[in-house]
Amino acid sequence: MLKSKRLMELMMTVNRKKRFKVQELADEFKVSKRTILRDLQELSELGVPLYSEVGPHGGYQVLRERVLPPIAFTEEEAVAMFFAVHALRHYSSLPFEAESVSALNKFYLHMPGDVRDRIDSMKNRVDFVTPTRRGDAPCLGILLEAAVHQKVLTVEYESKEEAARCREIQPVCIYANNGFWYCTAYCFLRKGFRVFRCDRIREAVYDTSGTDPIDLGDIRLSRQHAAEPRDPVRLRAELSRSGVQRCEAELWLVPMLHVREDGSGAIDKDVSRSDIPFFAEFFIGLGNETILEGPMELKEAIRRRLSDLLARYQ
Repeated sequence: MLKSKRLMELMMTVNRKKRFKVQELADEFKVSKRTILRDLQELSELGVPLYSEVGPHGGYQVLRERVLPPIAFTEEEAVAMFFAVHALRHYSSLPFEAESVSALNKFYLHMPGDVRDRIDSMKNRVDFVTPTRRGDAPCLGILLEAAVHQKVLTVEYESKEEAARCREIQPVCIYANNGFWYCTAYCFLRKGFRVFRCDRIREAVYDTSGTDPIDLGDIRLSRQHAAEPRDPVRLRAELSRSGVQRCEAELWLVPMLHVREDGSGAIDKDVSRSDIPFFAEFFIGLGNETILEGPMELKEAIRRRLSDLLARYQ
């Protein structure tokens, strides 16, 4: 086996193993222990974080921050990968902010000169615009980790209606929409699923009160499965084609839409009564692109809001 190929396979092998001994690798690759030691030294110089332990039960292990083996990209794939990560710069907070910047720099610097020139020429020609929001979301990392490992968090959350208060939540997922980060989670205070604005989570730590996590393995990245209206009322509205398109731009609203073949649509779904002020503002924004059929409380809320606006501009 050529040395270059052996080093490549050795890198993949040590990344796959939690712990290993030199003799095990020597037997697997059918080379001497001295050869394996030299190969491990070269991998270490290339940046593979190897840690050695002495003693009868010692050996080698790869530290938690593993280095992945090289991947061969075509030029088109490389450009697509670059701009996929480059688009994240519009977000003031990311769950892997430092890592994405580091990865993008490595990716760019190791490209051939002509590919870098092509990317530079495209930077002012293509972008994925996301509104830049002022509020940071410093807890994205721990929210994502808790969602992956199904852990309970104690968070300090400040909602639009309430001052900051502590509560226990178990995150299901995080997602970005229109420049904001959101976290769908089971709230142990409200005994149900809720969606939290991540920039309103002031602090998040792993729960130490003994609250047992629940099995959320069947719930995925869809608010349609997680939403449970409180004190529900039936929202019914007809939408023009333009109204449907505007609604489709709102991630939270997509599961509620029924779109017809001609592009028009309708909403017929239970929503929480406490969300009526929010829906009033939203349907006012839709203007003539919708006909609201119910509930009556929402119609009255829209009339009050429009009356207040008229009084302000008289």
